[in-house]
Amino acid sequence: MGDFRGFPAWGVSFYGGLERDNTKEYWAAHKAQWEAEVREPMRALLDELEPEFGEARLFRPYRDVRFSADKSPYKTHQGALAGPNAGVGYYVQVSSEGLTVGGGFRTHSPAQTEQFRDAVADEASGPELESIVAGLATAGFTLEGASLKTRPRGYPAQHPRMELLRRKELMAIRHIGTPGWLETPAALGHVRASWRQIRPLVDWVQAHVDMTVER
Repeated sequence: MGDFRGFPAWGVSFYGGLERDNTKEYWAAHKAQWEAEVREPMRALLDELEPEFGEARLFRPYRDVRFSADKSPYKTHQGALAGPNAGVGYYVQVSSEGLTVGGGFRTHSPAQTEQFRDAVADEASGPELESIVAGLATAGFTLEGASLKTRPRGYPAQHPRMELLRRKELMAIRHIGTPGWLETPAALGHVRASWRQIRPLVDWVQAHVDMTVER
């Protein structure tokens, strides 16, 4: 399994402490261990998965507080995204709650949301997506992402896929927690298996939404 040996339990405890004490002092006191027991295992995991799922990006630990009322300087999780671009792909995260995996589509423009809804409404691609998300729900994933409370303009109120049409974006997320295998190399296989379950959703988005459109 290459260099990946699992996620040490220390990382989960570290993020619990960071939630309580999100300060430069706490971060500085633990940074070296964070690098060794959170960042490096995540990099090793992504290196193992990259040949199958695409180039991965490890997110920075620092929050962008320029436009936020919350000035806490550090993210309380370590996340990473693999896939063709920033808008569609596969996600993995370690936090105080343990491991989270997921993937799907995060919109970057109204044009992308419009394309997504057009494909949902289509009588060929729409039922295909409906089947995909039903399978993911059965497998224990929850559907997340920005959504309207009312129907989007231009679609009939009784449309059979209204729940999907309300969505501006669509992500499937599974909160796994801290099973015993999280600290072992077997975690690689579990993440890989979850991402393979998500692949039909990612493939559907890539087939129907132009992720280069940003207007």
